[in-house]
Amino acid sequence: MPDDAVHLAAPVPDVLGEPWVQRRMTLRPSADYDGHAEAVLVHQREPVNRRAVLYLHGFTDYFFQAAHAERWVAAGFDFYALDLRTNGRAVGERTRPGDVRDLRHHDEEIDAALRAIRADGHDQVVLLGHSTGGLVAVGWADRHPGEVDAIVLNSPWFDHNGPWVERVVLTPLVRLLARWLPSVVVGHLREHYGRHLHASTGGAWEYDLAWKAFAGFPMRAGTFASVRREQARLARGLAVDVPVLLCCSTRSGSPSDPTPEELRGTDCVLDVRHMVARAPLVGPDVTVVQVEGGIHDLALSDAPAREEYERAAIEWATARLLRGPARP
Repeated sequence: MPDDAVHLAAPVPDVLGEPWVQRRMTLRPSADYDGHAEAVLVHQREPVNRRAVLYLHGFTDYFFQAAHAERWVAAGFDFYALDLRTNGRAVGERTRPGDVRDLRHHDEEIDAALRAIRADGHDQVVLLGHSTGGLVAVGWADRHPGEVDAIVLNSPWFDHNGPWVERVVLTPLVRLLARWLPSVVVGHLREHYGRHLHASTGGAWEYDLAWKAFAGFPMRAGTFASVRREQARLARGLAVDVPVLLCCSTRSGSPSDPTPEELRGTDCVLDVRHMVARAPLVGPDVTVVQVEGGIHDLALSDAPAREEYERAAIEWATARLLRGPARP
């Protein structure tokens, strides 16, 4: 094996328990990651379907939504998820969590994951991206035409949800800072959304707070600058050549001081107007579905909104994949 090749380890039991397993990826050496970078591919032990989903999580996140994955499996899609470099299962002793210098670096683990999925015998693949993962997904697809069959976006981070001074003045300053000090912290998330979600603070979901903390990982200059570059690319227009479904809430709440009602039924992280406005810039075939009562991660919404999102996404993907032949 060449020294710079991605190595995908054999499956071992995952923290989610049976039938979930994980395969650790040793990525190419890189000075950006102290010479060491890993990602982790998570999936069920035995593939049973010919179609598959590859899930990309958001910023300060990882894959733990097993119940959501089971909905896809029951509908005829095997479910794979990537814990991207410096996130979740891929956080190691030498890792600065969330410190990704360039979102395009994720192309390496996405490519390796797709090779593994194809090797497992899957004919068609849907790329599913949440929040930052949605921005990563459309950027990757624009650079890799024809490599997946459809894309589903769950509240993608298509523009910065901040005041004018951050969007217009701060962005170029952080880009300059990122050239020299990419790991300098330039911001943090608020705790309201995380506390609403987690079971220890009255929420409905159990997950590892070391991998998805209430206030998230710190936002570093290199990461923020890369996000803004990819958002600027999107604003100029992409040419994604496969069908795209963009799902988001019908309303946004306050990201700084949300009410309990906003936390239960609106997106309190991003502005859904940005998502809807920029959807046509992704490619020629984009469908938008807004879910009443949905929160930022639609898969973690209260049951009516969550079920509506899952139904819409699965039915759309099934219908669109049936229109064309399976890939050889």
